Amino acid sequence: MKADILQRAAQEARGLAIDAIFDKSSGHMGLPLGCAEIGAVLYGKILRINPSQPRWLNRDRFVLSGGHGSMFLYAWLHLSGFDVSMDDLRAFRTKGSRTPGHPEFCCCPGVECTTGPLGQGIANAVGFAISAKHAAACYNTEEFEIFDQTIYCLAGDGCIQEGVSREAAAIAGALKLDNLVLIYDANGITLDAPLERTQVDDIAACFSAQGWDAVNIDGHDLQAVEKALRVARLEKNGRPKLIIAHTTIARGVPGFEGTTKGHGEGGAKMWEQAHANWGLPAGERYYVSREVREYMAELKAQREKEYEEWNAQYEAWRKACPALAAQLDAGTALATEGLNPEEAQRVIPESLGDEVQATRTSASTVQNALGAHYPALLSTSADLFSSNKNYLKGAGDFSAENYAGRNFWFGIREHAMAAICNGIAYDGLFRVSAGTFCVFVDYMRAAIRVAALAHLPVTYVLTHDSVAVGEDGPTHQPVETVSGLRVIPNLDVVRPADAEETAGAWMCAMERRDGPTALILTRQNVPTLTQAAPELSAQQRREGTLHGGYVALRESTPLELIIIATGSEVILALEAARTLGSGVRVVSMPSLWRFNRQPAEYQEDVLPKSCERRLVVEAGKSDLWYRYIGSQGDIIGIDDFGFSAPGAQVLHDLGMNVSNIVEHAQSLLAQ
Repeated sequence: MKADILQRAAQEARGLAIDAIFDKSSGHMGLPLGCAEIGAVLYGKILRINPSQPRWLNRDRFVLSGGHGSMFLYAWLHLSGFDVSMDDLRAFRTKGSRTPGHPEFCCCPGVECTTGPLGQGIANAVGFAISAKHAAACYNTEEFEIFDQTIYCLAGDGCIQEGVSREAAAIAGALKLDNLVLIYDANGITLDAPLERTQVDDIAACFSAQGWDAVNIDGHDLQAVEKALRVARLEKNGRPKLIIAHTTIARGVPGFEGTTKGHGEGGAKMWEQAHANWGLPAGERYYVSREVREYMAELKAQREKEYEEWNAQYEAWRKACPALAAQLDAGTALATEGLNPEEAQRVIPESLGDEVQATRTSASTVQNALGAHYPALLSTSADLFSSNKNYLKGAGDFSAENYAGRNFWFGIREHAMAAICNGIAYDGLFRVSAGTFCVFVDYMRAAIRVAALAHLPVTYVLTHDSVAVGEDGPTHQPVETVSGLRVIPNLDVVRPADAEETAGAWMCAMERRDGPTALILTRQNVPTLTQAAPELSAQQRREGTLHGGYVALRESTPLELIIIATGSEVILALEAARTLGSGVRVVSMPSLWRFNRQPAEYQEDVLPKSCERRLVVEAGKSDLWYRYIGSQGDIIGIDDFGFSAPGAQVLHDLGMNVSNIVEHAQSLLAQ
């Protein structure tokens, strides 16, 4: 009876998918129709979830990596009792709906993460699995096991082909994440051509070589699917599980199933014939039978009972382990609500001193002060802990032997690192940061973009911020990189000038709850701004950074010129201003978009419109600065690649020196 009802549910889920896609003449029907039996077993038997409590801490996580097949997810969320109505299905792909073209985090209950860029969902699932292992290590006790969830991910051929999936799989294997189950929808078809044209890999062998268990099944055989999923869940042998489910794309649609045409929406016009093939009532659309409704309602009631049983254990754990409960509460608050600057100030040293040091070194001091106080703060690196200096001292290394460690070694895998950090952030239990060289952030860019649009508070620690890298040459000297990050909506980019601005930069990152922050840090030592502006206090620099920009040196006679600088160029601007005279103001602008979010009155106080003579100085692309310089302004930037030589020489020869600033300023003053 259960097999019969699950097969019926699978056919009706197919009907919901093709109906919504046909109505909008838009969508991807291949995966929802090809994977319906997988959905029936997952949502109709296997998943430990409570649709009435979609963010239950110990729920299983399901990630649809092939996000183009979103109607698969929406249909099953609806059928299994989540707050996803039939009207929501009918509103598929329309403005303001809870069922957009690709699943979006916090848009629809039961959607664990934003997916669409292929392969990233696999890495997100690895992040969820890491978060689950870390939570279990931190909070479970001999008496109470409050975290023991399994992470399921459904991915297609395109996901498997993207390089990020292999990066993430290698990490999962090395970390022995046996709470992770990847279901590969192996239908042998990509958008343009049969898979054989572009892939000859033995996927099972590839994943096995990376430390996974792999099994091949018929993805339309309900019993085979259930057996594989149950074995994957129960077998804790230190190896993540790959289930290669062989399916037929667009199953049941005449002329489209099993072909490249089955990927998109074209076959939805055949809905009537498809409905007949699936045994659905003729002429009825968005059809769900009474029997399927009753089965799913009974299952939902059972799931709610299981949740209540877990919740009783959870409350008992909270009473028995109040310190752990308080730590969990503080961690989830840090992960989702952030840390207000006043709280951060109490943890960060009151002053970082006047020592000449690289801002990466200052950042390490601040990050470690925060990490010592907040156990939910995690740090990851793409094999650059020693260079980025973002290692949390005394926090241990996360590994298969120590899932309680808070430093994550991901190897030279920037894309997977960033996407895995997204998975950790989606889970909402820990606050995570990722470190690499600034110039290599482009390997991470796709994941950073998703973090920004999904409003994930991930922090990126990006060092070696300019041509000052020097001898390594233009391959390692970011020129356009910082500007490239600044154009990503909802990504705060903060490039501090000295130790105290760096403290402010970390405060910016910890404060955010609705998006990521990139900290752009120097490799070379830089003096404190007090060397040229003794009147500047540590507090002024920290608060100024929180505002995105502030007056570092105020004129003492009528204002004639404003010099705007950021990062290591601020000290040069201050030194130049002392030469130019008392009518020159220097504005430090560590974060353009944070400054742009300030009230108009604040912006006017810092950059008064009455002063049109403005000079911007930054060791990078000049394009984004034109909005700040007015009709009579100028920019000293670097609009070409650098060259291999000592860093100080590269900076000087490319115009980042006091005499060049003075020369440009005098030219403006002479106008």
